[in-house]
Amino acid sequence: MTLQRRYVLGVVFVVFAAGAAALLADVLATVFFAITVAYLLFPVREELTRRGLSLWRASFVTTLLAALAVLVLAVPLVVVVADRLDTIVTFLAALPPTLTVDLYGFSPTVTLSQARAIAVSYGRQLARSSAVVAPVLALKLTVFLMVLFALLSSTTDAHRGALAVVPAGYRDAVRALSRRTRATLFGIYVLQAATAAGTFVVALVLFFLLGYPYFLTLAVLAAILQFLPVIGPSILIAILAVGHLAAGDPTRATLVFVVGSLFVGWLPDVVIRPRLSRGTADLPGSLYFVGFVGGLLTVGPVGIIAGPLAVGLLVETGELLSEELNDVPVSED
Repeated sequence: MTLQRRYVLGVVFVVFAAGAAALLADVLATVFFAITVAYLLFPVREELTRRGLSLWRASFVTTLLAALAVLVLAVPLVVVVADRLDTIVTFLAALPPTLTVDLYGFSPTVTLSQARAIAVSYGRQLARSSAVVAPVLALKLTVFLMVLFALLSSTTDAHRGALAVVPAGYRDAVRALSRRTRATLFGIYVLQAATAAGTFVVALVLFFLLGYPYFLTLAVLAAILQFLPVIGPSILIAILAVGHLAAGDPTRATLVFVVGSLFVGWLPDVVIRPRLSRGTADLPGSLYFVGFVGGLLTVGPVGIIAGPLAVGLLVETGELLSEELNDVPVSED
């Protein structure tokens, strides 16, 4: 194949890819999530094939495990939204517009009206739209599973096709970016999921011991909030403390804030994350936060994954460039 023919086919491919992206814009985020999940599940599929399963069966079992994982993560959230949303909205609506705290001789006033109005409005909108978006979510889940299975069952062809367009002298850089991609995705998915699971267990025990009637709901919320970088479940602890202050119980508010921040907001990150992060080049917290917030504000929910991944690839490219420049001697005039 001549070089000109390769360029022509490359341009045609880019044109058709752009056209497909425009026509399939509503499912691009779903396809992106499927690609990132498949990237992490390749080792699982390879392990199943080494144990004697055919490629098709190994891909099917891996896809089934991914579907079960999605259901396990989604069911608690659905239960909370369906069963406790009214209670949460009622609690938020009952908060006063301003809160004056009498604590050790000081009486600071905190304004809650704007934050309360936003939270109540969002909660009611979520309740109204849940029934409408359910069929769409089911279709997107189907697309997710089909794309995931297709990628897992044709890994070799996809890998060969991706490397074929890369000149031989640059394939080491592609492999380095691939390693960074897997490490970043590991940090986003696996570390966060494991930390969230540990947060759920700790929060469940703690909220039960503190006598909260909806301790299961609070534990689920704490686990979900663990996916938010930096602030995490601390925001839930702060809301509970403010609620106790509004009820005139500063002692319980202090207890919940101190104990909750220690065991729910801090302990899972310290115990679980370091043990799992030894096998990955995880991003620093500051860069992860920038990628998370920037991606979320720029492209929506898909930015939760795309933002940190983009930052991770940028860091890896910078390191490759630095190594390349340092390896080449600079001539002196």
